[in-house]
Amino acid sequence: MIKPLNLSTIWGKAFLILCLWFTLIFSIGITFQYLMFRPFPSTIINGLLLNLSVCFMAWVAWWWSSLLFKRKIVVQIAGHLVGVVLSFIILASVSYFVEYYLDDFTSFEEWQEYLLEQLGVSSMQYNLQYVTSITVYYIIRYIETIQKSEHEKTALAIANNQMQMSLLKSQINPHFLFNTLNSISTLMALDKNKARQMMSMLSEVIRYALDSNDQPSIALAEELNFIRNYISIQQVRFGDRLTFKENIDPACLGVALPPMVLQPLVENAVKHGISLKEEGGTITLTISKSDELVKFEIKDDGVGINSHSQYEKSSSGVGLKNSNERLINMFNYKSRLKTNATEHGYTVNFEIPWKTP
Repeated sequence: MIKPLNLSTIWGKAFLILCLWFTLIFSIGITFQYLMFRPFPSTIINGLLLNLSVCFMAWVAWWWSSLLFKRKIVVQIAGHLVGVVLSFIILASVSYFVEYYLDDFTSFEEWQEYLLEQLGVSSMQYNLQYVTSITVYYIIRYIETIQKSEHEKTALAIANNQMQMSLLKSQINPHFLFNTLNSISTLMALDKNKARQMMSMLSEVIRYALDSNDQPSIALAEELNFIRNYISIQQVRFGDRLTFKENIDPACLGVALPPMVLQPLVENAVKHGISLKEEGGTITLTISKSDELVKFEIKDDGVGINSHSQYEKSSSGVGLKNSNERLINMFNYKSRLKTNATEHGYTVNFEIPWKTP
């Protein structure tokens, strides 16, 4: 069964254009024939009937092509050879009907004779219409195949990206939780009140981590509240040895960035900078706006290059690496982390485009 074409689809529009093209060709031919050889109303009527037949056969050719399309190329070629023959017979028969049958030339022999006469130049015209129809069909199929392939690649890339982001988050959250619970475990034997304080702040931290886990981005203001809770937890552990300073442009508080992207940077400063320095030190978080960029700097005055930890001296550690990949994924490579270790401490810088959630 031949299904009707929906003219709102690409197939329907292409078919409409194809029929308009055939109509244009027939109009030129019929007009020339009417003016030069056969100035009769029947010339126009017969031409119109033949044109409608050609459009219908183009429809049939597409349906036939759809049946052959997924078969082997040899089968497709053989099928279209059959299609060329049948298209010629049908269109030539229609031409015979409108040209002679209505004038009482009704014998089978006359029909055969007419078809033999059409095997010359006229047959090329009929065959060209069939070939044109299937050529348009295969062009559209080819475009659809390319679009489908690109769509599948895009969908796969998005799925891989989402999976990668989920993996990165799953690496960050347990890492942070493990270190915090370690601190609470240590304090339980030394100061239960401080341990309870840490548990309360930890619940806020975990709530943020869970709430933001499925969000691709979050406002800086919320991320800062999370960082402050994290620092408060660490200050219970380190006491006066850990100082935290903020230099934050209020205009930047609405900027969007990946959730929990700052925490590994601050944790790195605490664990591999301040904690290794006997007298402790200061971590300074600076966020400022410059043109269309928001610049971030996490700086500590800890042991710097005197640290024996490779995690401190490069961005190869899990936390820094994950933050780096998430920034690049959300923005681009220009937002990658830039690190610098000196004898006076360690600095991590990055910048992101001005963007609000």
